[in-house]
Amino acid sequence: MALVKGSVRLTALRHTRMDRIIVGIMVRDGYIYGLSLLAVAVVLAWFTGNWAWSIAPVLLAAFFLWFFRDPHRTIPTGPGLIVSPADGLVTETVTIATTDGPRQRISIFLNVFNVHVNRSPIAGVLTSVRYQKGMYLNAMNPESADRNEQNIVTVRGEGIEITFKQIAGLIARRIVFVPHKGDRVERGQRVGLIKFGSRTDVVIPADAILRVKVGQKVKGGSSVLAEMGDGVRAASVTRSARSTSASVPPDATGGDL
Repeated sequence: MALVKGSVRLTALRHTRMDRIIVGIMVRDGYIYGLSLLAVAVVLAWFTGNWAWSIAPVLLAAFFLWFFRDPHRTIPTGPGLIVSPADGLVTETVTIATTDGPRQRISIFLNVFNVHVNRSPIAGVLTSVRYQKGMYLNAMNPESADRNEQNIVTVRGEGIEITFKQIAGLIARRIVFVPHKGDRVERGQRVGLIKFGSRTDVVIPADAILRVKVGQKVKGGSSVLAEMGDGVRAASVTRSARSTSASVPPDATGGDL
């Protein structure tokens, strides 16, 4: 019981930390940059006596307030749905080879005008959260998927395992991710953001049914990228169970907590 209560408190703490980043309908940084620049505009107009000096900071303030917006999203319900972790343009859907066999990768490019809050594609437990240092190639460059700075997150739940990457781009130089390994997330839940233009990759099972195509615009948390059929989910659960069983030593299941 103590472990359960501790887990609940930890999950609540993670939500509290995300709430501190997202304030109202905007990421906290939007208020900081936007209001600071508006204050600069007022000071410039006051001391120069010429409102024209305030045009540039006002325009920059408007940009930051727009960039860091966090609009409400309706999360689709239903079994087997994989939603987009980010807003942007689908630039690639391709089959890739991994150590676990073939998988499908969906790449989403975010320009500076897209919402940059990231969301979880499915409900489940974070089995891996790994930060990787790297370069800052243009996010449209296919090599950026492996060579750029990125945060790699794996979620296991709903009978499947999904990996998504927050990838820094030519302009984006800061990746924010709040939950930790072992935390539970819900489908469409806010989990972090990438600042100023970036790319998000989603790696899904090879037998998932794609619901998007290259050139399509998607919205984080509300656009369905792919769908898993009942038979596919059952097979994924079996493979996951076998993998877990093979990795647990014979004496690891006994003993008291």
